[in-house]
Amino acid sequence: MSGLVSIRTVVLGALLGLALFPVGDRHAAAQGAAGPSASVGPSGLPLPRFVSLKSGKVNSRIGPGVNYPVDWLYLKPGLPMEIIQEYDNWRRVRDADGAEGWINQSLLSGKRTAIAAPWQRGKDATIDLVAEPRREARKVAVIEPGVVGTIKECNGEWCQMIFSGHTGWISQTLVWGAYPGETIKD
Repeated sequence: MSGLVSIRTVVLGALLGLALFPVGDRHAAAQGAAGPSASVGPSGLPLPRFVSLKSGKVNSRIGPGVNYPVDWLYLKPGLPMEIIQEYDNWRRVRDADGAEGWINQSLLSGKRTAIAAPWQRGKDATIDLVAEPRREARKVAVIEPGVVGTIKECNGEWCQMIFSGHTGWISQTLVWGAYPGETIKD
């Protein structure tokens, strides 16, 4: 009988895991709303999609509810997050470093923000913010990798963003917070 209970526990645990966590690889989820793998979540909104943090203190939990332990504490309002799953009023999110957790939807905003080339953080690199959406355009500012800005619009190749009061265009391939080819109009 105890062998049966342990098998039952394993099967129930596996089924619960399937219900709470998405099936599929990370590459498919990363293709985003502009990619072929986009789907619609229970909220009626596309999955995956980008949002930002409303508050300067947001707990990310290991499961969808306040009874789950806090895994991360985010202290930067406006930080972009990618929603990859929905459960009731909880959203499973991924940050630019790949960390995943569950955040209550009330702490998330539809305001679009992005991080300039977070994969270049700590390296001797800079990114030009230009006056027009073309490589030869006049420089407006020089941005360090990892800086968060607000997206005004994206045309699929370039995003017009605001970084610390400087408005300009940045190649869409250099931001984390907008999918390749995605168009955004604020």
